[in-house]
Amino acid sequence: MDLVHVIDGLIGCLVLGFGYWASTLSNEVKRIEILLNRTREEVAPSGDQIRRLSESMVRLETKLDRVLEKK
Repeated sequence: MDLVHVIDGLIGCLVLGFGYWASTLSNEVKRIEILLNRTREEVAPSGDQIRRLSESMVRLETKLDRVLEKK
């Protein structure tokens, strides 16, 4: 057996190992993206929550304006 065949075999093993690692990493990134999208959907405020928050901010601004006018 020539040394060239041994080196070719080692290079082949390295390429296969790198391919396996890249595939595993790609699958993990896809899984994390799916989990992140689910989290965004669950945590993001709905339209009703945004409307209520907006109304609360308007009331707060009105009250602050009244307090500042008294001074």
